[in-house]
Amino acid sequence: MMKDSTIQVICGPGKGKTASALGRGISALIHGKNVIMVQFLKGSMDSDNMEVLKRLEPEFKLFRFEKSPVVFDQLSEEEKEEARINIRNGLNFSKKVLVTGECDILILDEPTRGIDVGAKYEIYCIINQLVAEGKSVIMISSELPEILGMCDRIYVMNEGKIVGELAGSEATQELIMSKILSAGKKGALA
Repeated sequence: MMKDSTIQVICGPGKGKTASALGRGISALIHGKNVIMVQFLKGSMDSDNMEVLKRLEPEFKLFRFEKSPVVFDQLSEEEKEEARINIRNGLNFSKKVLVTGECDILILDEPTRGIDVGAKYEIYCIINQLVAEGKSVIMISSELPEILGMCDRIYVMNEGKIVGELAGSEATQELIMSKILSAGKKGALA
């Protein structure tokens, strides 16, 4: 079970990060916690999966905020501003939900993927503020510098399996990559 006031990050190549976060959220339900998951830059989820998640309401809620599939730098200035607004809306919504006490744990699925440095900084400030207020955050990220700068605990995944768990204070890019690579070698030998 996740302790209060922490940031956990799930990272690594391949699939399974979102499913792992969903599993942690569902586990928190067992302990009487309310969970909200906010997804950014995701395609459509199939209707069967959405039906299962809807059955978990009101204790587990899923909200989706779309971002452009085009690399941020290739967007026009107008499209960049629209992307920033959508992300801010998602995070402001998340913050409002946490402040009102509607949930205990917030899951953010790739909140900073494909946005500029200024917008990322804003997001980091909001996440840190939430944790300072005693909330717990699970963040899914593919960006190592972000992971190292934001987390209290890191779960490293490779192709859908957790291959390592690290305290944020002991984590380095080299250690995270070694866990991913060593898991890949074991998989190749199996």
